[in-house]
Amino acid sequence: MKLFSLAGRTALITGASRGLGFAMARSLGEAGATVVLNSRNPADLEAAAAKLKAETIKAETAAFDVTDEPAAKLAIEGIVGRHGKLDILVGNAGIQHREPIGQWQQSDWNRVVTADLSACFFLAQLAAPSMIKQRWGRMIFTTSIIGITGRATVHAYAAAKSGLAGLTRSLATELGEHNITCNAIAPGYFETEINTELMKNTAFVDKISSRVALKRWAKPGELGGVAVFLASEAGSYVTGQQIVVDGGMTSTLTL
Repeated sequence: MKLFSLAGRTALITGASRGLGFAMARSLGEAGATVVLNSRNPADLEAAAAKLKAETIKAETAAFDVTDEPAAKLAIEGIVGRHGKLDILVGNAGIQHREPIGQWQQSDWNRVVTADLSACFFLAQLAAPSMIKQRWGRMIFTTSIIGITGRATVHAYAAAKSGLAGLTRSLATELGEHNITCNAIAPGYFETEINTELMKNTAFVDKISSRVALKRWAKPGELGGVAVFLASEAGSYVTGQQIVVDGGMTSTLTL
């Protein structure tokens, strides 16, 4: 058995039409998994899947809003119906909202927490039965170093990502007896579409780079190897962990 092989595995990756989700889907597919890409936009999904298929990766699409539990249930039932199982869940979809504290509305808070935290719980709940039945499964959630360090104006995002790390640990505790591992990946600053506006600010880019031990922002593909490790037999005894992928930013003290 090849430790990092995902041949024969089926993976659902949410928020996978671009950015980190797409990068993780590509890496899982390169390792042999059939990857099911999710986002809310069917056209974007089909374009993303076409790119992977052109690389001989087995890719499918499942367009639904992760906050729509009935739609998520139908999608996961469809995957299990087609493939007989769902081996890997990557809960990556999320949103952001930036405002000074005095300008936040309750609806802003609820929208971010629902998408970034609650949706991951319900996806895990929907995915668990198939994994329990076969006594094998992998759940991987995308958190953030913001959930560790905090940052002004992104209060709901910081709270949701910190909560998601806690949820990862509680799921790991409950599902471990079924040979299901649950882990989180906490990215630092990556050159993705969601950060396009931030990257236009040269001073901000330089400020972040100066605080990173490797002195640069990450490329999306640099998250893929960690996802493959956690999804494969190589990570079979790793559970309840949050692996930080930030180029050393949270370990570096800048005076």
